[in-house]
Amino acid sequence: MRTRLALAALGAFILVAPNGTASASTPTLTDDQKTAVESVVRELLTQKEPEIILQAAQTLQKREASAQADKSVADVAKNATKLFNDPTSPVGGNLKGDVTMVEFFDYRCGYCKAVHPEILKALDADKNIRFVYKEFPIFGPDSVATSKLALASVRQDKYPLFHNALMAAKGHLTEEEVLKVAKAVGLDVAKLQKDAKDPAIAKAVEANQDLATTLGLHGTPAFIIGDKVYPGGLGASQIQAAVAEARRDAPAKRASENVPAQS
Repeated sequence: MRTRLALAALGAFILVAPNGTASASTPTLTDDQKTAVESVVRELLTQKEPEIILQAAQTLQKREASAQADKSVADVAKNATKLFNDPTSPVGGNLKGDVTMVEFFDYRCGYCKAVHPEILKALDADKNIRFVYKEFPIFGPDSVATSKLALASVRQDKYPLFHNALMAAKGHLTEEEVLKVAKAVGLDVAKLQKDAKDPAIAKAVEANQDLATTLGLHGTPAFIIGDKVYPGGLGASQIQAAVAEARRDAPAKRASENVPAQS
């Protein structure tokens, strides 16, 4: 009887707890009943059956994680063109690769710099990955300025070279340091600075920022591999595992959607 009462109390607690308000179907409790419920829940938490609370929390956590994963997949599908085929986003790796990997990054992000060698390692090990670069400056005006200069380097056909050099550069990248790196990789610095002021480049950066917000990305680095979102850093082996999963999932997905395989 005691356990049944406890479970009933816990049920009422969970119904109210997520957003702090009861649903329309939640019974209204009197003050005495609320006091009784609070007493039972408190006793459960501290003395009698804390495993019930733990199990309920774990179940809720799993449901939320599953719901978030489903939402992420849906968001990727809705924004597939912007993610995978935006003409303003540079593309590397195998341009006809069977799996596309997208990275959102900032040149002033220490984690991005630490992960970069792992990305290069994964791309070197698997020659069938298509890689999309998403400039996502989140560390202030200097980051934005650097992203604009990086995108401007596309017009001199030196984006991958410039990108890799910026990721390898040590310390805080001031504009002066960024331009030194540009000169070192053979860019025409005057042209680069002029091209970086093109409003089209500013729009491309803003579009990436809007897309990241839509996908719920709040930090860098962040990856999309296949149709899944991977926030945070990934090692080469993790990238390879995610790519392998995307390859396994692709035929089943095409079959379920009746989509012909890409040539």
